[in-house]
Amino acid sequence: MPRRRFDDDDFDFVKRGPRAAAAFDTNADTDEPETGHRWSTWDGSEHGPEPHPDWLVTEFAAVDTELGILKTGKEADVYLVERGVPGTDRVCLLAAKRYRSAEHRLFHRDAGYLEGRRVRRSRENRAMANRTSFGREMIAGQWAAAEFAALSRLWEIGSSYGSVSVPYPVQLLGTELMLEFIGEDGEAAPRLAQMRPSGAQLSGLWEQLVDALVVLARAGLAHGDLSPYNLLVHGERLVLIDLPQVVDVVANPRGREFLARDVRVVSDWFAARGQATDAGALTTMLLAEAGVPA
Repeated sequence: MPRRRFDDDDFDFVKRGPRAAAAFDTNADTDEPETGHRWSTWDGSEHGPEPHPDWLVTEFAAVDTELGILKTGKEADVYLVERGVPGTDRVCLLAAKRYRSAEHRLFHRDAGYLEGRRVRRSRENRAMANRTSFGREMIAGQWAAAEFAALSRLWEIGSSYGSVSVPYPVQLLGTELMLEFIGEDGEAAPRLAQMRPSGAQLSGLWEQLVDALVVLARAGLAHGDLSPYNLLVHGERLVLIDLPQVVDVVANPRGREFLARDVRVVSDWFAARGQATDAGALTTMLLAEAGVPA
């Protein structure tokens, strides 16, 4: 059976949630490693696409060490985590994106994004609609799972559908998403909004962005909240990040609206810096790639 874009019917994040939330709870009664903050959570999590990258540490004997926070947000915080096997040179850096607990989470304006994402059980649909504690936990799981699914899909199809660069989705456990760290020596790559590109660099970044949007459209997707703040520049490579609100352009009644807004926001940013853009023409082309009438 082919994989659906968003499989919301088999979530077990409520069952896994406490383990993910307490991942770095030093008071937990567990067999803790001699070094680091916790044993690697690779065992028991949902894994990213195969083949796994060579740099990724997958040994069960590995430990995770939290090195600091990379980003705070209303919906989630992102931490820098080192995963390594003690006594060896097997080590990698990961970004751990942890969605906030139901008591503190603020998923603002989420209703439009969640259209087209439904679970079959009416009790859970009612809980999400009423924003009960259980419902907010369900929504958090949908956001984490949607981002993981989108990154996995883009990683798998990127080369055949065109050219797109996203962090490798390492694993999903509860509402914690572990991703490839984009940066050097523990320093995160800058966001496009922090850059002042011009000339050939500006044109090159725009071309990469258009290519990435084409890949998304061919997969039937729109980023949903695209801006210079969720695009990283790693060397000369443009990397898309922050896809929890990814939109199925076909299934979501507002899919065309989200896609057009994505294009308008980034087109305006590039145009203000001297890059020739045509948001209307690009939107029309992307809708055609997605198989949606303009």
